[in-house]
Amino acid sequence: MASLPAFTGSDLFATRSEPKALREHQRNAITLIKQSLLAGNRRIVCQMPTGAGKTVTAAEIIGGALRKGNRVAFTVPAISLVDQTVEAFEGQGVDAIGVIQASHPRTNRAQPVQVVSVQSLAKRVRPEADVVIVDECHMRFKAVSDWMAACPRTVFVGLSATPWARGMADEWHDLVVPVTMADLIGRSFLSPFRVFAPSHPDLSGVKIVAGDYNQDQLGEVMSGRTIVADVVQTWLAKAKGLPTLVFAVDRAHAARLVEQFAEAGIRMGYCDAHVDLIERKLLFARMARGEISGIVNIGTLTTGVDADVRCVVLARPTRSEMLFVQMIGRALRTAPGKEDALILDHADNHARLGFVTDIHHPKLLSGASAKQQTKSEKGEPMPKECGSCGLLKPAKVHRCPGCGFAPERQSDVEVEAGELVEMRGKPTKADMAAKQRFWSMARYVDMERGKGGKLAKALYRERFGVWPKGLHDGPVQPDGAFLGYERSRRIAFAKRRSAR
Repeated sequence: MASLPAFTGSDLFATRSEPKALREHQRNAITLIKQSLLAGNRRIVCQMPTGAGKTVTAAEIIGGALRKGNRVAFTVPAISLVDQTVEAFEGQGVDAIGVIQASHPRTNRAQPVQVVSVQSLAKRVRPEADVVIVDECHMRFKAVSDWMAACPRTVFVGLSATPWARGMADEWHDLVVPVTMADLIGRSFLSPFRVFAPSHPDLSGVKIVAGDYNQDQLGEVMSGRTIVADVVQTWLAKAKGLPTLVFAVDRAHAARLVEQFAEAGIRMGYCDAHVDLIERKLLFARMARGEISGIVNIGTLTTGVDADVRCVVLARPTRSEMLFVQMIGRALRTAPGKEDALILDHADNHARLGFVTDIHHPKLLSGASAKQQTKSEKGEPMPKECGSCGLLKPAKVHRCPGCGFAPERQSDVEVEAGELVEMRGKPTKADMAAKQRFWSMARYVDMERGKGGKLAKALYRERFGVWPKGLHDGPVQPDGAFLGYERSRRIAFAKRRSAR
C-alpha cells in the first residue's frame, strides 16, 4: 500500500495548532452575512461546501460578536461533535467557551460562548445568546425551530453545505452562497474527482417522489432495485490501496460487504449508529496507518469526517440531493499526494441526480416536504435485462429463463453482472469544442424525439447558463455521459413537477 500522510483530522491526542488565516471565500462569507444583516434579515443561512472551512468562518463570526459585547451560542447536530467543535474553536483562538451538557467538565454558563448539542438543547434551559450559529441547519431540529420562534430579535446564522430541505424558507430569511463546490475545486481547495457508474442505468418503473427512501424500508425497496457490478471486485480493480468509505444499505448489507472484502484478503472496518465517537476515531486512525483499507458504514459518516479519504463507494441508492452531496463530499478534501478522488457509484445515483458540482438551488425552499415522506409511490414492475445474456426477464423474475443466470443476493440487495464506466462531468469552464460536442449530441436527441429544437436548446442552456450561439447544428450520436446527464435532467424535471 502506498505511503499516506500522517493522520491529523481525528487524532485521539491532537495538539493545538496555529489559527488559520481566512481565505478569500471565507472573508466573502462574512461580508455577505453582514450585508444581509444590514438589509434587515435576522435569520441567515450561509451555504459552504464540505472543505470550505465552516468552523474557521464560524470562529470569525464568534470573534466579531464577542468584540461587540455579544453572547454567542453554537449548536451542533450530535453530542459526539461537542468536544470536536470546542477543540476546533480553541485552535482558532476562541477560548471563553462553556458547554451545555450533563456532567461535562467544560460546563460553565458564565462563559460568553456556549456550545450545545440539539439533544441537550431539547432537555435543558436555553443559553442566553445574542447570536446563535446553527451548524447543519438543513437538519431542521425542533429544538432550534422552537428557539427561533421564541426569540424573534436574536440573530440566527445557519451553516450548511446542503441547505435544500423544504420548509427552510418558512423559518430563515435569506440564503448567501459565498462559494460553490466547483469554485473550490477550481481553486484547488477541494479535490477534483472521477466517477465510475453503470454504463446503462436501469431506471425503468421508478417514479420520483420528493425526499429519500425511508431508512427502515430501504432493504425492502432495494429488493426491487439493482446494484450494478460487484462492489469488491470493482474496488480491487479501480481503487485498491485508496483509503475508502463504503456506504451500504443496512446493517446486514454492510456486514456482508465486510465479509466479502475479507474473503478477498482486504480488511475493512464497520461503523453504524452504535459505534461511538472513540471507536470511530480509532477506525480512522487504523485506516490512516494502513491497518484497514476503509470503513463500511450505514449513513453514519456523512458529517464530521475530517480524514484522508480517497475513494467513496456508493453501494446504496438515494434520491436525496443532500445525502448524495454529503456522501461524496467525504472524499473531496485535499491531501498531500492526492491527485483526485474516486467515486464508484453502483446504484445509479448520478443518473438520478447528476454530478454534485451541478446541484445548486439559488434560494431556500418553502413548504413541508411533499407528502412528508410518509407515503411510498412505486411504479409498475417492469421487465429487466439479464446481466449475463441480455434477455429481457419478466418482472420480478430473479433467475433468467434464457441462460439460468441468477444475480447474487447480498442482504436484500440484488447484484447484477456488469461493470462501471467513467462518467465525464462538465469542466469548470467549458471550451468551445466541448460546447459544440454537447450541442451536437443534444441536437441528435432532439431530432430523435421530434422536439423541433426546443429540447436541445433547453439542455444547452441548463448546462452552460446561456443559449447556444455560434455553433453548427450537425447532430452527433450521444455518448454514455451525455445520456446519463440528459436522463438526470428529465428525472429532476419530473421530480419538480410532482412536488408542485
